[in-house]
This record gives sequence, structure tokens and C-alpha cells, in this order.
Amino acid sequence: MRRTRKAAFLGRTREGTLAALGLLAWAGVLGLFACAEADAPAGGVPVYGYEVVNVYPHDAEAWTQGLAFYDGFLYESTGLYGRSSIRRVRLETGEVLKNRALPAEYFGEGLAVAGERLVQLTWLARRGFVYDRETFELKDEFSYASSGWGLTHDGKRFIMSDGSATLRFLHAETYKEIGRAEVYDEQGPVSELNELEYVGGYVYANVHPTDRVAVISPETGRVVRWLDLAGLPKRGGFRPGESECLNGIAYDAEGGRLFVTGKFWPRLFEVKLVAR
Repeated sequence: MRRTRKAAFLGRTREGTLAALGLLAWAGVLGLFACAEADAPAGGVPVYGYEVVNVYPHDAEAWTQGLAFYDGFLYESTGLYGRSSIRRVRLETGEVLKNRALPAEYFGEGLAVAGERLVQLTWLARRGFVYDRETFELKDEFSYASSGWGLTHDGKRFIMSDGSATLRFLHAETYKEIGRAEVYDEQGPVSELNELEYVGGYVYANVHPTDRVAVISPETGRVVRWLDLAGLPKRGGFRPGESECLNGIAYDAEGGRLFVTGKFWPRLFEVKLVAR
């Protein structure tokens, strides 16, 4: 796996020192997470722009790592040591209706909804948590062999990213790895795959630390189109000097609505893809 900016920050630490890192000065820490402008993808993969359809409030204290929409509500996983949580959020107002904090030694990552379950990854601890979707009661735990980044569910299995160019498929009940797909476009492997969302047969993946979203065929790993969200971070209203990273994709399958937000953004956007 290619060493990433995220891994460069904490990759040399051991589990016993993770919580202490949460006490570092915010300016120094968050500067290492700064986003980069995307290079224009080359080759025959079509690139789509976007139209903002609606704008909603979002908690500016939420370091968004995972996002999903189910039964009228947003479900969100937030990160950072000592500040990680899972949440149920009212879309229209941004109100946090229910919240469960993770123990301080865990850095929350991707989140997926599977019926009555919320399944959450953690970053370096290689541990996942399964909660009752209604009560947030912890029901199960599982482990995995890589770091945890993004997670989604396609109705049959979980799909997980780890910051590399690999998508891992996990069994829907045992959470064991049952397959992989290597993600690529005309330029080669597409790595730093982060937050994931399953949309109409494809996996949408934030590419860290850019404002691009790769639309991936899970069967082949091929990027079939790019979504270029350039300019949206500036509209996200992030706080100056802190991370403006786009991270968080949710899809309302019944309404056909696509939502995106970012780390510490006070706004969440409903967007529509626009062909160029």
C-alpha cells in the first residue's frame, strides 16, 4: 500500500500512544490533512461536473469519516481520537438526534447501514463495531487485516477501502473478507480510496485528499466516470486554517438524492451530476 498523508501522520505510532496524539495542537495536526486540487483525469473516462440542488446545515465540529442515508435520516461516523462517534442526524436541520461516543483510543472511520445494523470501522486499530441502528447498542465486534477507511453495503455484502487502490468485500454476516477488486483507470491504479457509497450498482469513492469522486464498477474495479467537485470545498464554509477535505457521500435510493459534505464543514450539499 502506498504511504498516505494520513498514514504519515500516525503510521509510526503504536496502539498504546494513539490517545495521546489527540492532544496535539490543532493547527499542526490538521495542516497535515490539507486537501489538494485534483489533476484533471486523462484518457477516455468521462468527467462530470455538478449542480447544487439543496444546501443543509451540518455540524462544524464533525470530522466526517462515514455518511449514509436511511429511512429519512443521515447516519454519520466522525473521527479523531477522543472525538469519534456515531450519530443519527436530521437532514433538514443538521440536528444530532442520537450520539454514541467511541472510547478515546479509537479513531472512527467508515460507516454503513445494513437493515437494523450500523457497522463502523476504525482506522489503525483494525477493529469494527456493529450497533443496533435504532438504539445504538453495541451488538458485535470484528477485526480485519488492514487499516479501515471507507465502508458501504450493496445489499449483499460490505465493501471496504483501506487507503490503497483495493476494495475489499466482506461477508454480510461474518465480516470476513471474501474477495477484492483493484481499482484503476487509464492512468493505472487509483489509490487513496476513502469514504464509500453504493449508488445504483456502482461504488462512489472519495479520493483522498482531492475533491474528486471515483465512480467504480465493483465487478471489475474500473473507474467508469469521475465526479469533479472542484469549488465545492470553498462553498462548504470550512473554518480557515483547518481541514477543508471533502469526505462523506450518502445516497437516498428512494428519492434519488446524492449528498456530500466534508470534515468540519458547516454545510451538507445535495448535488446532481452534470455532463460536461
